[in-house]
Amino acid sequence: MDVVKTKKSSPFKATKGNLLIGLTAVIGVLIYFVISNNSAVSVDRENLIIESVVQGDLEVIIEGYGTLTSDKQQLITSFSAATVKEIVLKPGAQVSANSVIVRLENPELALEVENAAQELIQVKANLRQLKLNNQREILNESANLAEITARFDTASLKRVAEEKLVKQGIVSQLTFQQSALDEKQLKQRIAILKQRIEQLKLVHDESVNIQLERVKQQQGRLSIAQSRLDKLTVRAGFDGVLQRLSVELGQSLAAGQEVALIGSVTDLIALIRVPQSQAQLITVGKAAVIDTRRDKIEGVVSRIDPIVDNNTVEIEIALPATLPASARPQLSVDGVIIADTLQNVVYIKRPAGAKSDSKTSLYRLNNQDNASSQDIRFGVQAGQFMQILSGASVGEQFIISDLSNLQGASQTISIN
Repeated sequence: MDVVKTKKSSPFKATKGNLLIGLTAVIGVLIYFVISNNSAVSVDRENLIIESVVQGDLEVIIEGYGTLTSDKQQLITSFSAATVKEIVLKPGAQVSANSVIVRLENPELALEVENAAQELIQVKANLRQLKLNNQREILNESANLAEITARFDTASLKRVAEEKLVKQGIVSQLTFQQSALDEKQLKQRIAILKQRIEQLKLVHDESVNIQLERVKQQQGRLSIAQSRLDKLTVRAGFDGVLQRLSVELGQSLAAGQEVALIGSVTDLIALIRVPQSQAQLITVGKAAVIDTRRDKIEGVVSRIDPIVDNNTVEIEIALPATLPASARPQLSVDGVIIADTLQNVVYIKRPAGAKSDSKTSLYRLNNQDNASSQDIRFGVQAGQFMQILSGASVGEQFIISDLSNLQGASQTISIN
């Protein structure tokens, strides 16, 4: 019986064949990727935004958003503890200086005014009583003076009569001298009484002045109490608009607590927020235009807030005294600030995603059917335009649409 022998294959030959197959597959994949990368991606023209590179003067404008606000505002607070009794006006109401906004109530203040008024009546009554007493004292002293004057006149007549009689020996020398002494004493008493009356008048005047000061002090206390009571009727204080009302009916208020905020209507400013990266280009005095959606108002940058909030900076724009009817407090507006004017520069309409002082790849049109990727160095952003520092020439056309999904996938695209 014949034995059939099976021929065994070489392990070395099998391994070599597998390597050849694997190498062929890898080369095929590489060729596929090369072809894929070099092949153009098709894009519909109607989906593209194409702009040309131009040259000329370019205004560097910075756009922002914000609100109109009153340049003059007044915060009204409660002068004393009280309860809100009545709300007369609500936010948005036009007010004059004497307009009543809220009426408050405090029974203690009313009682204080009543007590102060009663005390004033008492002090005035004391003044009248003092004047009557002074008059009585003057009358008494005047009566004494009149009596002494009459006695002096009698003594004078007696002395004159006795002077003739003493020469005739009818009246003794002693009696005559006594009469002359009485006359002299009465004369001195008259002088003293007159001096006393003058001094008494000065004392009376001073006592009346003191009492008048007391009346004045009490009138001041009454005026203060009355003023506090009157301030329970809260008024606007100047012409404007009621921007905020911070109280509710029946609410209890402490002294100094906010009641309302009044703002001017015609004296307005614009507060515009701009990106932090562009705020450094703005200086005080730069021209600005505020858009109310109905009117455009020219203004000037008057203040730059040094604080950065949420990557934005607040810019204050001073507006003219005469404003259109569309300008109202708290109105949302757009603002454009003219930061600078670049002379004779190359620029293009701002591509999607382009930023100042950056390098970006855009597709440049080679002809009407295809475009290739081109690196461009941008300078300053000027509103909807971007300054071009390098990478593009005047007259060249670029696709400024957002094609970020194609970047790196293809250096060339075809346009349908």
